[in-house]
Parts: sequence; C-alpha cells; structure tokens
Amino acid sequence: MKLHISFDNIEQDKILEVTSQVAKYADAIEIGPFLLYKHGTKLIENLIQTIPEIVIAADAKIISRGKEISQLMVDAGATWVTVMAGTDKEVIHNVCSTLHANNRKAMLDVRDTASIGQSALEAKSLGIDAILFQVPYDLDNPVNFIDKWDMLRGNTQLPIYISTRITRENIHKIIEFKPTGIIIGQAITGALDPAAEAEFFKNLCD
Repeated sequence: MKLHISFDNIEQDKILEVTSQVAKYADAIEIGPFLLYKHGTKLIENLIQTIPEIVIAADAKIISRGKEISQLMVDAGATWVTVMAGTDKEVIHNVCSTLHANNRKAMLDVRDTASIGQSALEAKSLGIDAILFQVPYDLDNPVNFIDKWDMLRGNTQLPIYISTRITRENIHKIIEFKPTGIIIGQAITGALDPAAEAEFFKNLCD
C-alpha cells in the first residue's frame, strides 16, 4: 500500500521544512488546490529543487482547460495530476492524453460525480490511471463510506487511493478496505513530530 502525504493550507516555508523531514516515508507528496492557487506551480518547482528525488501529486482538481492545465503541472514537474469525475469526458480524456504523452499519470477524483459507479466503470476507457476516493469518514456511522466504497470497488480494477480524515484511531479500519494507497494530511503535517508520524503510517503500509 502506498502512502501519499498531503499539504494544504500551510505556509510555503513550513512545507519545505516538513517535506524534508517526511519525504523518505512518502511515495508521493501531494500539493492541495489551495496551495496551488496561492503559490502556483512555483511551489512544485521549489520542492523538486530542494528534494530532487521527490514524487509530486498535484491535486489540481481540473474541471476545464484539461490540456493546458495538465501541461502546466507537467512542466513544473508533477508526476500525478487530479481531474474531477463530474466534468466533461472530453476534459478528462484531454488530461489523460497530455499526461501520458509526458509519461505522467492521471487520478480521477470522484467527489463530485453524480454516479460513483458509472464514473468508476468509465474511468479506464478515458485513460485514468487511478481513482481518488475522497469522502468524510465517521467512525460512529461509516455506512455512507462503505456503501460508496463498494460501489466504486465493484465497478473498476483501477488502483484506488483513499483520502479521508485518517488518524491513528481509524487507520486500521481504513486498511481493511485494502486500497492501493492512502493519502494523509494533517495527521502528519500538523504533528509535533511529522517524521515520527510519517514513519508510523508508512510502517502500516509496508
């Protein structure tokens, strides 16, 4: 199981500092949409200059101008780029085509889809490499999470990454779903010792 460590709503200097501490435990560092809006692709470039071996996932959440935005992310050095399932199929296809032409990968965020099962079913034919399952997870009432997961997993063989409020308390329940990867943000990036938390979660992934 892969571990992506996600950054969003955090100062740029802090991102560079924390990334240098946790990068060795991460299969990818994800840059959230707020940071992309605030700092642009320069943040991706700075991270790669600081840690050249790093893999960047740009959570761009593309809904239009798929070719152009994907190319911006590629030029900055991103390996993964997200596109929203609720947008037009042509946009999704353009994102995938642009990324694949540059040996990069597309991840489909199904948060906004009208039909999670249909989006999962069509994803591979559109060129998607993996699916991002990003929903709140309530430990006391996980039914909604489980129902959506079953609909997603039952309609695709593509890798699925789970991004939710993953903590030490619920990580073992998340692992039971056997995702390809997990995406963790605040539990690692906001910790007093980010490296220790990253190591803890990475050990569970191995």
